[in-house]
Amino acid sequence: MIAASLKTLGVALACALPMLASAQLTGNLSLTSNYKYRGQDQDTSRTKAIKPALQGGFDYAFGETGWYVGNWNSSVDWLNGNSLEVDVYGGYKFKAGEIDMDVGALAYLYPGNSAGNTTELYGAATFGPVTAKYSHTVSSDYFNWAGAKTSGNRGRHTGYLNFAFAKEVAPNLTAKASVGFTRFSSDIKDLGVPNYVDYSVGGAYELDKGLSLGAAIVGANKKAYFGDVNKARLLVTLTKTL
Repeated sequence: MIAASLKTLGVALACALPMLASAQLTGNLSLTSNYKYRGQDQDTSRTKAIKPALQGGFDYAFGETGWYVGNWNSSVDWLNGNSLEVDVYGGYKFKAGEIDMDVGALAYLYPGNSAGNTTELYGAATFGPVTAKYSHTVSSDYFNWAGAKTSGNRGRHTGYLNFAFAKEVAPNLTAKASVGFTRFSSDIKDLGVPNYVDYSVGGAYELDKGLSLGAAIVGANKKAYFGDVNKARLLVTLTKTL
Protein backbone atom coordinates (compact mmCIF):
# COMPACT_ATOMS: atom_id res chain seq x y z
CA MET A 1 0.00 0.00 0.00
CA ILE A 2 2.77 2.44 0.94
CA ALA A 3 4.73 1.56 -2.21
CA ALA A 4 1.69 2.29 -4.38
CA SER A 5 1.15 5.56 -2.54
CA LEU A 6 4.73 6.67 -3.09
CA LYS A 7 4.50 5.84 -6.79
CA THR A 8 1.22 7.76 -7.19
CA LEU A 9 2.57 10.79 -5.34
CA GLY A 10 5.81 10.72 -7.29
CA VAL A 11 3.99 10.64 -10.66
CA ALA A 12 1.71 13.51 -9.63
CA LEU A 13 4.63 15.68 -8.54
CA ALA A 14 6.64 14.88 -11.67
CA CYS A 15 3.73 16.01 -13.83
CA ALA A 16 3.57 19.30 -11.93
CA LEU A 17 7.29 20.14 -12.24
CA PRO A 18 7.12 21.69 -15.75
CA MET A 19 4.66 24.28 -14.48
CA LEU A 20 7.12 25.61 -11.90
CA ALA A 21 8.71 27.89 -14.47
CA SER A 22 6.19 30.54 -13.47
CA ALA A 23 7.56 32.97 -10.88
CA GLN A 24 4.25 32.81 -9.01
CA LEU A 25 4.30 29.03 -8.72
CA THR A 26 6.60 27.34 -6.22
CA GLY A 27 6.92 23.71 -5.25
CA ASN A 28 8.56 21.39 -2.75
CA LEU A 29 9.45 17.72 -2.45
CA SER A 30 10.48 16.02 0.81
CA LEU A 31 11.48 12.67 2.22
CA THR A 32 11.00 12.35 5.97
CA SER A 33 11.80 9.57 8.43
CA ASN A 34 8.33 9.87 9.99
CA TYR A 35 5.27 12.00 9.28
CA LYS A 36 3.75 13.41 12.44
CA TYR A 37 0.76 15.77 12.39
CA ARG A 38 -0.03 17.73 15.53
CA GLY A 39 2.35 15.47 17.38
CA GLN A 40 0.79 12.21 16.20
CA ASP A 41 2.21 9.51 13.89
CA GLN A 42 0.38 9.31 10.56
CA ASP A 43 1.53 5.73 10.01
CA THR A 44 -0.07 3.53 12.66
CA SER A 45 0.70 0.25 10.88
CA ARG A 46 4.16 0.04 12.44
CA THR A 47 5.53 0.72 15.92
CA LYS A 48 9.04 1.53 14.68
CA ALA A 49 10.44 5.05 14.94
CA ILE A 50 11.41 5.02 11.25
CA LYS A 51 8.30 5.24 9.08
CA PRO A 52 9.43 6.98 5.87
CA ALA A 53 6.99 9.24 4.04
CA LEU A 54 7.25 10.99 0.68
CA GLN A 55 5.72 14.47 0.64
CA GLY A 56 5.36 17.38 -1.74
CA GLY A 57 3.16 20.07 -3.14
CA PHE A 58 2.95 23.50 -4.71
CA ASP A 59 1.68 27.01 -4.03
CA TYR A 60 0.37 29.58 -6.51
CA ALA A 61 0.24 33.26 -5.62
CA PHE A 62 -2.00 35.59 -7.61
CA GLY A 63 0.52 38.34 -8.17
CA GLU A 64 0.54 41.08 -5.54
CA THR A 65 -3.13 40.61 -4.64
CA GLY A 66 -2.41 38.54 -1.53
CA TRP A 67 -4.61 35.66 -2.71
CA TYR A 68 -3.13 32.17 -3.04
CA VAL A 69 -4.05 28.51 -3.54
CA GLY A 70 -2.04 25.39 -2.93
CA ASN A 71 -1.82 21.64 -2.62
CA TRP A 72 0.29 19.39 -0.37
CA ASN A 73 0.43 15.58 -0.28
CA SER A 74 1.92 12.85 1.87
CA SER A 75 1.93 9.09 2.12
CA VAL A 76 0.06 7.92 5.25
CA ASP A 77 -1.21 4.67 6.76
CA TRP A 78 -3.90 5.08 9.42
CA LEU A 79 -7.18 4.80 7.52
CA ASN A 80 -8.47 1.57 5.95
CA GLY A 81 -8.40 1.65 2.16
CA ASN A 82 -6.26 4.80 2.02
CA SER A 83 -2.54 5.49 1.82
CA LEU A 84 -2.43 9.11 0.67
CA GLU A 85 -3.30 12.45 2.24
CA VAL A 86 -4.19 15.25 -0.18
CA ASP A 87 -4.46 18.78 1.23
CA VAL A 88 -6.10 21.54 -0.78
CA TYR A 89 -6.11 25.09 0.55
CA GLY A 90 -6.54 28.73 -0.34
CA GLY A 91 -6.40 32.04 1.44
CA TYR A 92 -5.46 35.68 1.62
CA LYS A 93 -2.33 37.28 3.06
CA PHE A 94 -2.11 40.91 4.09
CA LYS A 95 -0.31 43.27 6.46
CA ALA A 96 -1.71 44.86 9.61
CA GLY A 97 0.99 47.32 10.54
CA GLU A 98 4.11 45.26 11.21
CA ILE A 99 2.14 42.02 11.50
CA ASP A 100 1.76 39.60 8.56
CA MET A 101 -1.75 38.15 8.52
CA ASP A 102 -2.99 35.00 6.78
CA VAL A 103 -6.59 33.71 6.65
CA GLY A 104 -7.94 30.79 4.66
CA ALA A 105 -9.51 27.35 4.44
CA LEU A 106 -7.93 23.90 4.20
CA ALA A 107 -9.46 20.55 3.22
CA TYR A 108 -7.71 17.29 4.19
CA LEU A 109 -8.76 14.60 1.69
CA TYR A 110 -8.12 10.85 1.84
CA PRO A 111 -8.75 9.16 -1.54
CA GLY A 112 -10.18 5.68 -1.07
CA ASN A 113 -11.78 6.46 2.29
CA SER A 114 -13.57 9.79 2.56
CA ALA A 115 -14.41 9.11 6.23
CA GLY A 116 -11.20 10.89 7.17
CA ASN A 117 -11.96 14.05 5.18
CA THR A 118 -11.79 17.17 7.35
CA THR A 119 -12.18 20.88 6.59
CA GLU A 120 -10.81 23.72 8.71
CA LEU A 121 -10.77 27.50 8.61
CA TYR A 122 -7.58 29.15 9.83
CA GLY A 123 -6.11 32.50 10.77
CA ALA A 124 -2.44 33.29 11.45
CA ALA A 125 -0.42 36.29 12.56
CA THR A 126 3.37 36.58 12.23
CA PHE A 127 5.49 39.15 14.04
CA GLY A 128 9.22 38.78 13.58
CA PRO A 129 10.21 35.14 14.21
CA VAL A 130 6.94 34.19 15.96
CA THR A 131 3.72 32.96 14.34
CA ALA A 132 0.42 32.30 16.11
CA LYS A 133 -2.17 30.26 14.19
CA TYR A 134 -5.65 29.03 15.05
CA SER A 135 -7.52 26.36 13.06
CA HIS A 136 -11.22 25.56 13.54
CA THR A 137 -12.99 22.47 12.22
CA VAL A 138 -16.14 23.23 10.20
CA SER A 139 -16.76 19.78 8.70
CA SER A 140 -19.14 17.38 10.45
CA ASP A 141 -16.27 15.05 11.32
CA TYR A 142 -12.73 15.47 12.61
CA PHE A 143 -10.40 12.90 11.00
CA ASN A 144 -12.85 9.96 11.14
CA TRP A 145 -14.03 10.27 14.72
CA ALA A 146 -17.62 9.81 13.52
CA GLY A 147 -16.83 6.72 11.49
CA ALA A 148 -14.60 5.28 14.18
CA LYS A 149 -16.90 5.79 17.14
CA THR A 150 -20.56 6.45 16.37
CA SER A 151 -22.96 7.91 13.83
CA GLY A 152 -23.59 11.62 13.61
CA ASN A 153 -21.23 14.53 14.05
CA ARG A 154 -17.96 13.93 15.86
CA GLY A 155 -15.53 16.78 15.86
CA ARG A 156 -17.13 19.90 14.44
CA HIS A 157 -15.80 22.93 16.35
CA THR A 158 -12.60 21.14 17.38
CA GLY A 159 -9.94 23.85 17.65
CA TYR A 160 -6.16 23.89 17.34
CA LEU A 161 -3.90 26.73 18.52
CA ASN A 162 -0.22 26.74 17.57
CA PHE A 163 2.71 29.03 18.36
CA ALA A 164 5.81 28.63 16.17
CA PHE A 165 9.27 30.18 16.29
CA ALA A 166 11.78 30.25 13.42
CA LYS A 167 14.99 32.32 13.35
CA GLU A 168 18.30 32.10 11.52
CA VAL A 169 20.94 31.69 14.23
CA ALA A 170 23.95 31.12 11.98
CA PRO A 171 24.63 31.27 8.24
CA ASN A 172 22.17 28.84 6.57
CA LEU A 173 21.05 27.46 9.96
CA THR A 174 17.53 28.16 11.24
CA ALA A 175 16.34 27.20 14.72
CA LYS A 176 12.72 26.11 14.91
CA ALA A 177 10.31 25.31 17.75
CA SER A 178 6.56 25.08 18.15
CA VAL A 179 3.89 24.18 20.68
CA GLY A 180 0.26 23.43 19.88
CA PHE A 181 -2.93 22.75 21.81
CA THR A 182 -5.78 20.58 20.49
CA ARG A 183 -9.16 21.29 22.09
CA PHE A 184 -11.58 18.58 21.04
CA SER A 185 -15.26 19.31 20.56
CA SER A 186 -17.52 18.30 23.43
CA ASP A 187 -18.88 15.23 21.62
CA ILE A 188 -15.35 13.82 21.28
CA LYS A 189 -14.45 14.69 24.87
CA ASP A 190 -17.61 12.88 26.00
CA LEU A 191 -15.93 9.70 24.75
CA GLY A 192 -13.18 10.22 27.34
CA VAL A 193 -10.63 11.64 24.90
CA PRO A 194 -8.41 14.28 26.56
CA ASN A 195 -7.26 17.52 25.02
CA TYR A 196 -3.50 17.47 24.48
CA VAL A 197 -0.39 19.54 23.78
CA ASP A 198 2.09 18.76 21.01
CA TYR A 199 5.60 20.11 20.56
CA SER A 200 8.50 20.28 18.13
CA VAL A 201 12.09 21.42 18.74
CA GLY A 202 14.77 21.36 16.05
CA GLY A 203 16.20 23.21 13.11
CA ALA A 204 17.01 23.21 9.40
CA TYR A 205 20.24 23.71 7.47
CA GLU A 206 20.26 25.09 3.91
CA LEU A 207 22.62 22.97 1.83
CA ASP A 208 22.65 24.20 -1.77
CA LYS A 209 20.33 24.99 -4.69
CA GLY A 210 17.10 24.82 -2.70
CA LEU A 211 18.07 21.69 -0.76
CA SER A 212 17.73 21.67 3.03
CA LEU A 213 18.13 19.14 5.82
CA GLY A 214 15.95 19.36 8.91
CA ALA A 215 15.81 17.51 12.22
CA ALA A 216 13.41 17.85 15.15
CA ILE A 217 12.11 16.08 18.22
CA VAL A 218 8.33 15.89 17.80
CA GLY A 219 5.68 14.45 20.11
CA ALA A 220 2.74 15.12 22.41
CA ASN A 221 2.11 15.08 26.15
CA LYS A 222 -0.68 12.50 26.51
CA LYS A 223 -1.14 8.92 25.42
CA ALA A 224 -3.36 8.90 22.32
CA TYR A 225 -6.81 7.31 22.32
CA PHE A 226 -5.76 5.01 19.45
CA GLY A 227 -2.42 3.73 20.76
CA ASP A 228 0.94 5.33 21.44
CA VAL A 229 1.17 7.56 18.33
CA ASN A 230 2.00 10.61 20.49
CA LYS A 231 5.40 9.22 21.48
CA ALA A 232 8.28 11.67 20.97
CA ARG A 233 10.47 10.79 18.00
CA LEU A 234 13.40 12.25 16.11
CA LEU A 235 12.30 13.28 12.63
CA VAL A 236 14.87 13.84 9.89
CA THR A 237 13.67 15.47 6.67
CA LEU A 238 15.37 16.24 3.36
CA THR A 239 13.55 18.92 1.34
CA LYS A 240 14.02 20.29 -2.17
CA THR A 241 12.40 23.64 -2.93
CA LEU A 242 11.52 24.06 -6.59
